[in-house]
Amino acid sequence: MTGEEAPVRPASAARQAAALQEAERRPRRLGRWWPDAVRIVFERDPAAKSPLEAALLYPGVHALALHNLAHRLYGARMFFLARLVSHVSRWLTGIEIHPGAHIGRRCFIDHGLGVVIGETAVIGDDVTIYQGVTLGGTGKETGKRHPTVEDGAVIAAGAIVLGNITVGRCARVGAGAVVIRPVPAGATVVGVPGRVVALNGRRVAAVAAVAAVAGEIPRPSSLLDHGNLPDPVAEALRGLESRVAALETAGGNRQQEEPSRQ
Repeated sequence: MTGEEAPVRPASAARQAAALQEAERRPRRLGRWWPDAVRIVFERDPAAKSPLEAALLYPGVHALALHNLAHRLYGARMFFLARLVSHVSRWLTGIEIHPGAHIGRRCFIDHGLGVVIGETAVIGDDVTIYQGVTLGGTGKETGKRHPTVEDGAVIAAGAIVLGNITVGRCARVGAGAVVIRPVPAGATVVGVPGRVVALNGRRVAAVAAVAAVAGEIPRPSSLLDHGNLPDPVAEALRGLESRVAALETAGGNRQQEEPSRQ
């Protein structure tokens, strides 16, 4: 690690508006949604044993099904009923999703306890969210104030993503990270505050390294390996240890040379 951070560019207003419009166009018929919801459990959770288990015993599936209903009511301006359904869903599943949030196809919320998704959040297709994740706002501003999470992103346990920022396509947010700046597509972000430590599976050592791989997108299978993320603190400590050892060796050699000169 050199201490240099990867350059990040905020998403344009036009890009966020396009994502919101695409989310609004997505069909939300439960008959079409339910088979995908059960299938995606088997694809992303090796603990799943049967379709019946996936349909009846996964709170993330239930929370998203109830959100479909709440979102329809919210779109029809039946705000009280929408919030009532959302409240019941929170009580049943431990997952709080505001009825106004836009969630794409094949979203998977694993375990789910403590997940909070704000009103103006936009979540793309094939996104994976683990327990304790917050997609929240900052302050009391109005309008778009929650994150946009693009297709294929993975947000690991306990991560907090705040404000009107974009987590790019196929990005990974490490467990416990606090993200307050936009995340480029294919990037891996860890730490508090969140820092880009890898881009498309390669360590970010300098701005030149980021530019060299900027056109690549990682494979979806590698995105779920969020337990194997870089640790910038450990790497910095290892660098310090190496530097101290080199200085001690140089100092010892100098001490040995001084008596011989005398």
